[in-house]
Amino acid sequence: MIRLLEKWQKLLNSSGNMVLLLVLLMLVFDVSYTQAFQENGNKIKSRTYLSPEFMLGPGSVESKTYDDIDFPRGHIALKSFNAEVVDQDGNPVPLYETYIHHWLVGKYYENRPSQRNFSRNSGLCQGQILGQYFGLGSETRKTATHIPDPFGIEIGNPAEIPEGYQEKWYLGIHAIETRGAEDRLGCIECWCDLYNVTNDEYGNPIRPDYKGGLFCCYGQTQCKVRQGFQGGKRSLYLRYTVKWIEWDSSTIPVEIFVLDATDTGKRFLGSTGISPEDGCQVEYEVESCTSTDAAGNGCIDIKRNSVTMPTGGYVVYAVAHQHAGGIGSTLYGQHKGTFFNLSSV
Repeated sequence: MIRLLEKWQKLLNSSGNMVLLLVLLMLVFDVSYTQAFQENGNKIKSRTYLSPEFMLGPGSVESKTYDDIDFPRGHIALKSFNAEVVDQDGNPVPLYETYIHHWLVGKYYENRPSQRNFSRNSGLCQGQILGQYFGLGSETRKTATHIPDPFGIEIGNPAEIPEGYQEKWYLGIHAIETRGAEDRLGCIECWCDLYNVTNDEYGNPIRPDYKGGLFCCYGQTQCKVRQGFQGGKRSLYLRYTVKWIEWDSSTIPVEIFVLDATDTGKRFLGSTGISPEDGCQVEYEVESCTSTDAAGNGCIDIKRNSVTMPTGGYVVYAVAHQHAGGIGSTLYGQHKGTFFNLSSV
């Protein structure tokens, strides 16, 4: 469920802006797993890495995927993944200068560069849509991602890696530099008129009623900057810290489910991308607030969805991803007709 505060709803919806969906990450384990757990003496290991360098100047956009990033190897259980943008001196960069629209980390198996098998999460979206293992956005800092004992995300299991392949990881970064922006909110919400684009990154015309969203702020686009503003490009990195333990029989493996508040629930045969009415839409349009809305719900837009999980289990951890204007999200569960609150942020 997504809720937008009145002041943001009015700002966003007066222009028909598109808002990125709420994404919930759930970790569940198979209820058939009954092995008793004794206190895990497995020592948590931690390592911090830097992404490849990317350069941003005032109003510019980075949207790129980096393959074969530095990542822990071996048969291990991931316990957390935290990230933030830093400059060339390692100093954290504030969001009001570089807005992290989102970052995604996922897994694939590679025999050679031309032969790859992507390994998506256990979620319900079509194809590789929202197939990442980890991912957040502007809420990255101070968002806890720790998976409690005795659970862990199992990776590097030799039995699951195809013969002749290597397990590797990719990182996608979408960042918008707002230094000197004429309209900072408009830039971070990707209003098309501020980016002066009429075609998407593949050269396809953007439909006239699409006022803003991912189609308008792809890599190498430029948001409008105040006239006369002086500012050069700078080197930036995503600094990410991974914590893990060595895999052993006392660790209970969990699965990752990314849920999309915009999921239509429909799946067209063979569909792998985003199309109207088909599966996860990734973003949606918040309707303008009317006087009736103001009197009824105070101009708070609420997005609800309901999905049926493909397997039983317990929710171990959940987190939401939402953009500017979002004031909260709640994950509910239903069992034998009874609703219960699983997570609120």
